[in-house]
Amino acid sequence: MAPTMSTRLLSEFLGTYVLVFTIGCNVLGETGAFAVTSIASALMIMIYALGDVSGAHFNPAVTASILVAEMGGCKKSSLPVVDALLYMLAQIVGGITAGLTTFFLFGKTFNLQPGEYGATAAALVEVAYTMMLCLVVLCVAHRDDKGKSFEQCYGLAIGFVIIAGGYAGGKVSGGAFNPAVAFGIDVPSAGMGFGWSLAYLGFELIGAVLAAGLYRVIYPEMYGGAKGRAISKVVAEFVGTFLLTLTVGLNVTTGSPAAAWSIGACLMCMVYTLGEASGCHINPAVTVGILASGRNKVSLGDAIMYTIVQLVAGAAAGMSWLAITGGHFAVGPVGKHTLSAAAIAEVMFTFVLVFVVLNEATTAAVPRTFFGLAIGGAVVAGGFAAGSVSGGALNPAVAFGIDVADVAKGGHFGNSMLYFLFEVIGGVVAAGLFRVVRPAEYAKDAK
Repeated sequence: MAPTMSTRLLSEFLGTYVLVFTIGCNVLGETGAFAVTSIASALMIMIYALGDVSGAHFNPAVTASILVAEMGGCKKSSLPVVDALLYMLAQIVGGITAGLTTFFLFGKTFNLQPGEYGATAAALVEVAYTMMLCLVVLCVAHRDDKGKSFEQCYGLAIGFVIIAGGYAGGKVSGGAFNPAVAFGIDVPSAGMGFGWSLAYLGFELIGAVLAAGLYRVIYPEMYGGAKGRAISKVVAEFVGTFLLTLTVGLNVTTGSPAAAWSIGACLMCMVYTLGEASGCHINPAVTVGILASGRNKVSLGDAIMYTIVQLVAGAAAGMSWLAITGGHFAVGPVGKHTLSAAAIAEVMFTFVLVFVVLNEATTAAVPRTFFGLAIGGAVVAGGFAAGSVSGGALNPAVAFGIDVADVAKGGHFGNSMLYFLFEVIGGVVAAGLFRVVRPAEYAKDAK
């Protein structure tokens, strides 16, 4: 029996309540570095618990994005306007109720406002990561033609957007990405000042609409268009590389305590979101590795196009975090480490990343259920391990974006080209060893 409207609204209330209550307890309880992971986990588990009841939006921006995406001929249309408005009301009431509960529990509250980088920076972060959150929801949970891998991992992909954006943008905007969260913080703290929730609502709705537009371009088949169009691949590679590189820059320039964890989470989310559109390379070393591995997984023309788009997206992200935080840093060895040491670290962990991509995402023999988690995990492993040696770029587009931002502030340009070489070597080595450990992939082609 299909859930009734009353049970769906209760689901939206409960999921939002748990999310905002978790936020309040983490902030007021001063749990430190693991606060963002706790909040992301709360969202993830409630999505799995209630996804089949209401769709588990728990966020007016998500509901708005789905509503906008379903306009104009979308094959899947399941959210009438009245239902959407009722969802949003249930979510906001759930958020405010949770905020009042934490106020009662702790006897204090905290204010919603931009961080030390100002209102414009906060607006940009809220737009970018709300857009990312809504795009992930649309691509991994809304599409009715998605692969089976999404049946088990959609909650993981959506929840981990909070890890990506929370650590990257938390010090800039507070990392709300959700009007129900904004109201849940702002209403109980009205005595300290009220009003930023209205501004955040505007920022987040802009992100929601942008996500709906990107969804239409990246997956035109949902609107009766042709799958695999060149423009879809270009936009997918640009968006994925931009968000990944922006996450790198914001984590570093704001002094995040969990940069590699956030960056790996971002990559994982993007793999699940964009994998069926472009393959989600979002890394020239990955593109080179897949091209070198043969089997017609990517054409030479697409590989060249992908690489150019990825580098442009990296540069755009570098200028974006420069506009948001004003921070910049150089590509190169860290501390007392030499360029030779950095080269070894970049070759080794780029090899690991590309080797995982080749085995998890390009073979028929390996189930793809957790391929996004595995690929994102390679960045977590390499980022923490190599970060103190080479900076742990593992991606020429990321290195290029860092270089562009640094030279814009009077720094030195050039090390990104060396890192490009190191990382491509890692990708080629990965392709060579893939050929050795997966001979069946080539025997099949030979037939």
